[in-house]
Amino acid sequence: MQFIQLVISGIAQGCIYGLIALGFVLIYKATETVSFAQGELMMLGAFCGLALMTFMGFPFWLAVISAIAAMAAFGVLLERIVIRPILGQPAFSIVMLTIGIGYVARGLITMIPGIGTETHTLPVPYKDQVWNVGALVLNAEQMVIIGATTMLCALLFAVFRYSKVGIAMQASSQNQLAAYYMGIPVKRLNGIVWGLASAVAAVAGLLLAPITFVHANMGFIGLKAFPAAVVGGFGSLPGAIVGGLVIGIVESLSGFYLPEGFKDIAAYIVVLVMLMVKPNGLFGDKLRKKV
Repeated sequence: MQFIQLVISGIAQGCIYGLIALGFVLIYKATETVSFAQGELMMLGAFCGLALMTFMGFPFWLAVISAIAAMAAFGVLLERIVIRPILGQPAFSIVMLTIGIGYVARGLITMIPGIGTETHTLPVPYKDQVWNVGALVLNAEQMVIIGATTMLCALLFAVFRYSKVGIAMQASSQNQLAAYYMGIPVKRLNGIVWGLASAVAAVAGLLLAPITFVHANMGFIGLKAFPAAVVGGFGSLPGAIVGGLVIGIVESLSGFYLPEGFKDIAAYIVVLVMLMVKPNGLFGDKLRKKV
């Protein structure tokens, strides 16, 4: 029973990794660059929800919806003002820019007096609730994470499968130039993708906050989400979630059954093994370059 309890805990943590990894994959598929600001976008989403609930008195559900919408708008503006002007430059430049965005976001939050340097509790209605199912003790926060991630994945599947915007995004991710010649507004789609990635990151932050609290350094969890994207296959949206679940479960089990310290390196050991066995990840496309 202890094993099942650990697996459930790992799945919940893996869902958070998977949601952040989704942002990595969405932006990579749209622009062929990696955004290392996803963890900080998650942190901003959590602080936005905290501000709406604590300082503006919004009820929980309204604060959640407003925070997600605000972060989506922020992502669109970020792409338009900061990212778009340097598209076409070497990928290294864009990667360094996203790292800089993360540091700036963390620095700006830290500079807010009485807020940025403190650790805050997100006042959610299901805080500290537990459900007894036989011998299992299910934590409400973990169940909400798993349920919300499942619903979000179903929503994203429907968007990409049935909506015109989703189909256009898929076409653009396959070949931006061909999509542009077919009349698809590629630049506008890139902005939408950044907005979507920011919104997903905000969801991850709001789900994670009741467990780890809200603080300026919570974005460092993005360093664990990056291995999740690699394990799942960097170009695969389902792979991001599966990779997150793999990392989360391995981390949870290694933290209990293996000596202290293994939990912190488990994600990177999984990545090393995956790169040796299946370099493209579990769901990655097989790409070969002819020389």
